[in-house]
Amino acid sequence: MMNPMVVPTVAALLFLAPASLWQLAAAQGARASSEVELAQKAQSLKPGEWVWAPEVSRNGPVTIYVDLSRQIATIYRNGVRIGVSTVSTGKPGHETPTGVFQILQKDVKHRSSKYNAAPMPYQERLTWDGVALHAGGLPGYPESHGCIHLPFEFARLLFATTQMHGTVVVAGRAGSTVRMTPAAGVLAPMDGKGANSTRVRLADGEDWRWTPELSPEGPMSVVLSKSDQRAIVLRGGVEIGRARVSLPDQDFETHALTLTRDAQGRAQWIFTAVPGHAGEAGQPLDPKVLEQVRMPKPFHDAVLAAMRPGDTVLVTQAPINAGGSGTKLAVLSDAMPAAR
Repeated sequence: MMNPMVVPTVAALLFLAPASLWQLAAAQGARASSEVELAQKAQSLKPGEWVWAPEVSRNGPVTIYVDLSRQIATIYRNGVRIGVSTVSTGKPGHETPTGVFQILQKDVKHRSSKYNAAPMPYQERLTWDGVALHAGGLPGYPESHGCIHLPFEFARLLFATTQMHGTVVVAGRAGSTVRMTPAAGVLAPMDGKGANSTRVRLADGEDWRWTPELSPEGPMSVVLSKSDQRAIVLRGGVEIGRARVSLPDQDFETHALTLTRDAQGRAQWIFTAVPGHAGEAGQPLDPKVLEQVRMPKPFHDAVLAAMRPGDTVLVTQAPINAGGSGTKLAVLSDAMPAAR
C-alpha cells in the first residue's frame, strides 16, 4: 500500500528560503507498509524523493546513517530500516564531516546565526560548529555549507521520530567511492568544547585508562580500531577511556552496532546496516565474535556498566590518530558557534 506524502503547509513554506521553494515543490515522498516495499522504492529514489515505513519497526533506538557517496540517508529503528531519503551535503570547501555523532539540539524553527538568519526547519544539530540535519535545498548534488539537507516532509517525520542524543553515522565521500588513507585517523583533533585536543597515548606498560569524571554525563561511543588494536571511549565528545585490545581480523570493513535490550531486558548489540552490509540490519551480534575480543577486564567491566541503550560501537580498520594528511573521520566533534 502506498500513500502520498503530506504536502507542506503554506505557513511552513513561507518559513523557508524562497530559492528553495521550487526544490521543495518538486520533492516527492511515499509511505511503505513492509520491508520489501520499502526496499523496492528505496532502490530508485531521485533527488528530493524519500520513502517512510515506521510500522516496520515500532520501538527501539533510532540510528541515522548518511552515505555521502550516494547522497542518501537511511533511518534505522532497533537496527531495522524504516526510512530512506535523498540528501544534499556539503559542497567542495564546506564538506560534511564524517564520523559518529549524537543529536545535540532539536529546533523546529531554527535560523542560522552564521548565514544571514537562513531558515533551517526541523534542525537536529550534530556539532556546535554548525553541522546539522534539516530541511533544505535538494538539487541532486552536494550544495550545503556542511549541513545535511533533507526533503521538508521527511525532515518533519524524522524530527518527530528521533530523540536527543540519538546516534548519527556519516560516512563516505561525496562524488567518489570512499577510501580511508593509511594516514587518516578516526578521532578529530578537538575536545568536547571545540578546543584543540592532544590525545594522550598509552604509556609503555599502561594497558588501559578510565577517567569518566572528565565527562560524567551524555551519550557514549566506543571506537575499535583493528589497525591500532585500540579501544577509545568517548562521552559527549570527550575521551574518557582508552585500552589495548585484541580484535578478530575477519574483514576490513566498517561495522556499526547499537546497544539495545532483548525481550527479557538483557543487553544486546545489534547491527546497523552500512553500505555493503545491508543484510546485517537488526541482526544481533554473534556471541562467538564477542568471545574473540580481548581487553583488560577492569576496562571491559567499567565500559559495560556505563553504557546505555542507544550507545554506539564503531569498528574500523582506520588507525586512531592521523599520522599525516588524509581524510579524517571526526568522531563526536563538538566545536562551538552555530549550525549552517
